[in-house]
Amino acid sequence: MSDITIIGAGVAGLWAAYALSQRGITPRLIDRAGAPAAHGCSWWAGGMLAPFCEGALSEPAVVAYGQQAAAAWAGVTHVQHKGSLVVTLARDRAELQRFAQRTTGHRRITGEALAKLEPDLAQPAREALFFETEAHLTPRLALAGLQAALAERGIMIEQAEVTPDDIEGTVLDCRGFAAAPALSGLRGVRGEMVMLRTSEITLSRPVRLLHPRHPLYIVPRGDGVFMLGATQIESEQRGPVTARALLELLSAAYALHPAFAEAQVIETGADLRPAFADHVPRVVQQGRVLHLNGLFRHGYLMAPALARQAVDFLETGRKGDLFHAD
Repeated sequence: MSDITIIGAGVAGLWAAYALSQRGITPRLIDRAGAPAAHGCSWWAGGMLAPFCEGALSEPAVVAYGQQAAAAWAGVTHVQHKGSLVVTLARDRAELQRFAQRTTGHRRITGEALAKLEPDLAQPAREALFFETEAHLTPRLALAGLQAALAERGIMIEQAEVTPDDIEGTVLDCRGFAAAPALSGLRGVRGEMVMLRTSEITLSRPVRLLHPRHPLYIVPRGDGVFMLGATQIESEQRGPVTARALLELLSAAYALHPAFAEAQVIETGADLRPAFADHVPRVVQQGRVLHLNGLFRHGYLMAPALARQAVDFLETGRKGDLFHAD
């Protein structure tokens, strides 16, 4: 426990360092880009702490561990406990019913109840699912909060390009898709996002628009800024946002509320989410190396639990249910 190096300072690596620091351990933390910046999935994330919504398509482990995420993050950043909304267009109402059947932790609202939560989304015939216990955060502020908490404990991020083979002692490999050559079954899933600014619409909480072709989530960042995400493409091709993705995201946002048509596009981004076949993050042991990987689109939801299980193993030898031996 006294000679531990973490490679990768995205959300997984920062949480691993933080979890170790809570046990009195000061790891070495290395990232090829140094401090978190405009790169990687952690930078482009939505920041929704929405385990019940994710339960529509995710394994039970994501729902169970995801419910612990908001309390964990509250120790290092501001978490907004305003719940989340799931809506559809009138023609896609069957999608809302299917989503409701696949999830728990919600109540159905209409009309006046919806207007009290989000006046700009209220329509006479619109129904929504309100997941009252869910939360959200601003990812870039959360990364900065983790980094500040680590600095207070004497843990700084070194900038260097290394692999586990370059390091002696125990290594926590948190490099995301860059670690794919060492992890069988890890693939990249391309995701793209858009940041908009408008003063014509106000939202207080994340909103998911169910759509048979172009599902969308919108997360308010404050001061009229909204994050729109995200495409999910089975591709390992990097590069800027495509025109097709931009069109799909903006068209879906316009369908949700026409005011988004006049919004300013202030930022776009794309990256590869690392994922295993079941889309459940895991700790994979390879000798002295522990890989914390496969976070897919659950990075902020699952990083605290993944880090905790890795540190528990190092400290006690106990393997949690997110632990896999390669």
